[in-house]
Amino acid sequence: MNLSNINWDIENAGAWPLPIKAAIITLLCIIASGLWYYLDTQDQIAQLETEEGKEQELKNKFEQRQKKAANLEEYKEQMAEIEKSFGDLLRQLPDKTQVPDLLVDVSQTGLASGLEFELFKPSTEIPKEFYAELPIEIRVVGDYMEFGTFISGLASLPRIVTIHNVKIAAHNKDAGSKKTTKEPLVMSALVRTYRYLEDGAVPASQVKKPQQSK
Repeated sequence: MNLSNINWDIENAGAWPLPIKAAIITLLCIIASGLWYYLDTQDQIAQLETEEGKEQELKNKFEQRQKKAANLEEYKEQMAEIEKSFGDLLRQLPDKTQVPDLLVDVSQTGLASGLEFELFKPSTEIPKEFYAELPIEIRVVGDYMEFGTFISGLASLPRIVTIHNVKIAAHNKDAGSKKTTKEPLVMSALVRTYRYLEDGAVPASQVKKPQQSK
């Protein structure tokens, strides 16, 4: 087949040899397919991949919720235990009428441990979310064993009492000091007790006193 003898005029395409026609038709089909993929199919494939990703995400969420539903009774039991523990903790917080008794318990615990109080100074209440914090500055004289007994006694009280900023130093003896054969020590610390605030209650320190008429 001599290509130079072919009339390449498009109007004479019907007379072209069959192999030439087949090659041109194949080329046109490839070009058309490429254009179709670029203009339409490519976007559809990208959208399909996006939808497949969403499908997998929904499957994962479904599996997680299915596991939660299967363990619903266990979650309910755990929630009941948490509520019970929270209630037990709240019962360890004294109400307003019990705070004076708690302060007496703290001081009596120190005296029962053999300590001598140099300072026992309750401060104003500090309001928190559902409770009020009552700090007490203390300074006691004794020895290490008595300090340990005192701290252990505070921990065993039926109400929540915490101790902070503990500092122990040698005590300067004077006429009013505790008489002991051992070298006395002084321990200063901040003891904190807590009071439950009922709904709408405010600490006593925030209650405004009525102004006296002039």
